[in-house]
Amino acid sequence: AYPKDRDVLAAYGKALAANGQFEQALDAVRRAQTPEYPDWRLVSAEAAILDQMGQRDEARQDYRKALELKPNEPSILSNLGMSYVLEGDLRTAETYMRSAAQQPNADSRVRQNLALVVGLQGRFDEAEKIASQELSPEQAQANIAYLRQMLAQQNAWSQLKDQDKDKAKVATN
Repeated sequence: AYPKDRDVLAAYGKALAANGQFEQALDAVRRAQTPEYPDWRLVSAEAAILDQMGQRDEARQDYRKALELKPNEPSILSNLGMSYVLEGDLRTAETYMRSAAQQPNADSRVRQNLALVVGLQGRFDEAEKIASQELSPEQAQANIAYLRQMLAQQNAWSQLKDQDKDKAKVATN
């Protein structure tokens, strides 16, 4: 039993997605949409849900549809960029993030996402500079230090995994 009001359905869909109920969320958001008056927010919400479900190609098609309805909308560009982050394509992600951050109505979240993508590529000084546009220098520095630490731990785990593979090869030879 779903509500009929478009705004309520949209909010309900977003709440379901936040709770991990992606199929129901997708259904609610799609029911809120009207073909004759498409709402870019709903198309973008549908794309984000599809991304969370791992359906990247479909999600990106929807992000592009949302951009047709609301060109250069920073939240859509940023979410499209994050879609590429989830797949590990950081260069493409950065392109969308930079475009989002350059929009006059870009918010702090958009710029922090750009800082994250730049930092994930190992360009920590640049990431800190971007982050410090929104945060105090101390907070920006702390965030980037945390990112460095996370990446160093990830590299350490990768190295251990590679060592295990090498040991397995030696053992089988």
